[in-house]
Amino acid sequence: MHDELTQVDIDKMKEELQHRIQVLRPQLIEEVKAARSFGDLSENFEYKAAKREKNRNDSRIRYLENMIKTAVVIDGTAAGDGVALFDKVTFYLEEEETEETIQLVTTLRQDALKGLISKESPVGKALLGHQVGDRVCIHVSDSYHYYVQIRKIEKTGEDPDIPISTF
Repeated sequence: MHDELTQVDIDKMKEELQHRIQVLRPQLIEEVKAARSFGDLSENFEYKAAKREKNRNDSRIRYLENMIKTAVVIDGTAAGDGVALFDKVTFYLEEEETEETIQLVTTLRQDALKGLISKESPVGKALLGHQVGDRVCIHVSDSYHYYVQIRKIEKTGEDPDIPISTF
């Protein structure tokens, strides 16, 4: 399996990976060593906490390495009038009788609380390629779907300031 990511996504992951390997890893190893010197490891909270942080960092390093290795680089520029990656889309939710604006992004940059929705999500998949005025069915599951009407598409292009998500 692979993720479709832009070159900016790959560059951001490489930057984070370098920081985690060259800066964080040595710091965390020193913290583990220092905490180990406090004595009895079975009751040493500092040791357990330092070990947990080191393991989290190592896990993130493995994740980033795997993502970089398996990613398929896509072009983030949009062609045509339809909804494309990085477009801001305003749509009308028929069920709730409200308007909502989102921006379609790659999976790595999704943050629903900020209106950054993955192109892989049910909403993203459904909206891609549609135009202003289209009524689109969003399939959430086999038993639930809803309709939206696209009101506005703003061609914004890729914003390199949108961070990649972390855990």
